[in-house]
Amino acid sequence: MKSTNKLIKRVLQGIAIIAVLFVAILVFHIVTAKPAVYDSPNLQISRIDFKSNIDSVRAKEICADLRTIKGLTSDSIIVKRNVVVYFHNNKITNSQKVYDELMTKRPYEANQFVLPAGLANKEVCPIDQNSMTYKISQKINRFFN
Repeated sequence: MKSTNKLIKRVLQGIAIIAVLFVAILVFHIVTAKPAVYDSPNLQISRIDFKSNIDSVRAKEICADLRTIKGLTSDSIIVKRNVVVYFHNNKITNSQKVYDELMTKRPYEANQFVLPAGLANKEVCPIDQNSMTYKISQKINRFFN
């Protein structure tokens, strides 16, 4: 009986020590961790529509030409059928400059995709910013950052 009580006490003490260490490490991490700084607010997605379908050889040419343009993220160029989608840093360049520079590299038959005026000013965030869920998540995010 006494050995069972001692064993239970030891197990509970071990669990308590682990819990205290876990909480201490968690508090230390929250206090010392710096929030991540993302450059994503400066990223913009743009699109160029080609008049004919793009084969694999042409796709490689287009990607190579786009990668030479300053301000594009080289790993984010998507080529599908007759559309090229790419991401660029809007502090360095804009979609019109990218399109103009791409057209000077080779004789491409393409048009720059421009959003209709009705969609250009529309909010893109799918979350209702007046909802309770959004407000709670913002408070939690501010607490940890």
